Amino acid sequence: DVCFLYPNQYVNYTQLTDAATVRYHELSDEIKSAEKRMTEISILQTQIINYAKTRETYTAYRQFGYSKQFRAKHESEILLHQAAKKYFDAQGLKKLPSVKALRAEYSDLLTRKKATYADYRQARDEMKNLLIAKENIDRILGIDSPEKDPISKDAERK
Repeated sequence: DVCFLYPNQYVNYTQLTDAATVRYHELSDEIKSAEKRMTEISILQTQIINYAKTRETYTAYRQFGYSKQFRAKHESEILLHQAAKKYFDAQGLKKLPSVKALRAEYSDLLTRKKATYADYRQARDEMKNLLIAKENIDRILGIDSPEKDPISKDAERK
């Protein structure tokens, strides 16, 4: 194992680059997870709002015995209501969360995402720098791995 001086301590550079890479990917996954949940929340909020806005119209539509005339007059509202109901059923939602609670969760996710993104950029830069240093050390020591070096692959083919 080759070690090098890294801020006043000797460390195994392979372990250091591996740890930096793992950290980078963990932060990346955390950001992606937050973004996925934020998208889900946005869609759910839209569906809840559409459902609430069209509830009275849909109730009237049912009271009119699902009249074709009533449906023709209020087609877009009825379709929005049915789409929202279908979405809730597909998500297995029996009780809808409040829009206020969803906004609070979204805001919290956004705050955490921004904080994580700062760490992510720092981890990305550190990982890149360490990988470059590792590559340079490997070249100096003649530890090039053929699968990572396209020039070596070409030389082997000839």
